[in-house]
Amino acid sequence: MAWGACIAALLLLLLAAAGGGNGGVHCLEEGSRSRGRRALQGRHHLRSRAVAGATVLELRHHTFSSAPSKSREEEADALLSSDAARVASLQRRIETYRLIGSSPDAAAATGTSKAQVPVTSGAKLRTLNYVATVGLGSGEATVIVDTASELTWVQCKPCDSCHDQQDPLFDPSSSPSYSSVPCNSSSCDALQVATGSVSGSSSSSPACGGAAAACSYTLSYRDGSYSRGVLARDRLSLAGEAIDGFVFGCGTSNQGAPFGGTSGLMGLGRSDLSLVSQTMGQFGGVFSYCLPLKDSGSSGSLVLGDDSSVYKNSTPIVYASMVSGDPLLQGPFYFLNLTGITVGGQEVASSSGFTTASKVIVDSGTVITTLVPSIYDAVREEFVRQLAEYPPAPAFSILDTCFNMTGLREVQVPSVKLVFDGGVEVEVDSGGVLYFVSSDSSQVCLAMAALRSEYETSIIGNYQQKNLRVIFDTAASQVGFAQETCGYI
Repeated sequence: MAWGACIAALLLLLLAAAGGGNGGVHCLEEGSRSRGRRALQGRHHLRSRAVAGATVLELRHHTFSSAPSKSREEEADALLSSDAARVASLQRRIETYRLIGSSPDAAAATGTSKAQVPVTSGAKLRTLNYVATVGLGSGEATVIVDTASELTWVQCKPCDSCHDQQDPLFDPSSSPSYSSVPCNSSSCDALQVATGSVSGSSSSSPACGGAAAACSYTLSYRDGSYSRGVLARDRLSLAGEAIDGFVFGCGTSNQGAPFGGTSGLMGLGRSDLSLVSQTMGQFGGVFSYCLPLKDSGSSGSLVLGDDSSVYKNSTPIVYASMVSGDPLLQGPFYFLNLTGITVGGQEVASSSGFTTASKVIVDSGTVITTLVPSIYDAVREEFVRQLAEYPPAPAFSILDTCFNMTGLREVQVPSVKLVFDGGVEVEVDSGGVLYFVSSDSSQVCLAMAALRSEYETSIIGNYQQKNLRVIFDTAASQVGFAQETCGYI
């Protein structure tokens, strides 16, 4: 049987790893992937609970079941095209933040509470992003977990123009704790500071008819998607942990393929209105996640707070320092310095080397890791050299390094390690190295892509963060990594 051969190969791999091997076996049996997808589609309500003083949210991939039937290739093309649009949008935003001149007053806050929330794959809601369910007012909302967003927003009644979603629309009239945010408020000012000067890809233009009028917002993205509505307050519930007066966007006009069937976005970026900043008192500016493999059928988790005792990491946590500098100039992004990459144990060398130009952001909302051309070319060259036994296949969408692996039951995947400041090494899960375009494995691609220019910023996407515990500690200005087989903890 195919699985028997694969299990045997995995056992051999474990023995090799004990002796210093550097690779991974990827099983190519289509039946198992289909079973994983069917199991995934049967579950969409995401759990949350408090464990050992931490708040845990279940994370999952989501695919929107009401979408027209598409082939695997068509679906992959749509998702990767959307991902490319997001990357272009992020590049525009990063560049614009560099041009912002002044910095807002830093808010000093501390906290020691912890909370945990389940995180899931977004495959069921037609996106390769990850989603979690939170309580808002008297209802629930399933939202995309996004570390590059400044503001949490959901679709609201009455909705002038909204994308389809699996949960009922948020109804402000049914929530006694709901209130709109007036224009003459610090939150409305913070909204403009966070996004008002960012033109082209994400913009906000609070429109007011008077000081007491509701603060309205418009968030638009380069791929044409957008959310418009008013800034509001309501009670946010995270595994029983209540955050009263949580500021969010109540969107009455929202459109965009990236949102799939979700209710909106959870903003986990570094800005005054993000969930991280607004819960500083409860969770101390620390959160982490573990993102499951799309077809594994398992859930990941989003942990709010610094209680590492709830993690299930199999390796020690290693921390890389965030790039220091003016927080406003860096926007909501989590920047690290990438100092090297190894492929199958071989360190790659780019034409420009790994210098300050190799600053990267760690992003949960981007799927495929994108690298500046000189670094990507070096990775590609080494990858092709090590997989020379497999015939090449045509490029697909943004993926240009593809192979024909038809008829194979498993393939030895070269290990990929990312190296950050201080010699911090992070190994990419073998399931995050290859992207299977076709169900018959006739088109299997390196799951990385090149940016257009050396002057753009590399992005570590969620496809390469799978089965890792990634810890964002804004108080200590560091990002931690550890191996972890993701499961709802």
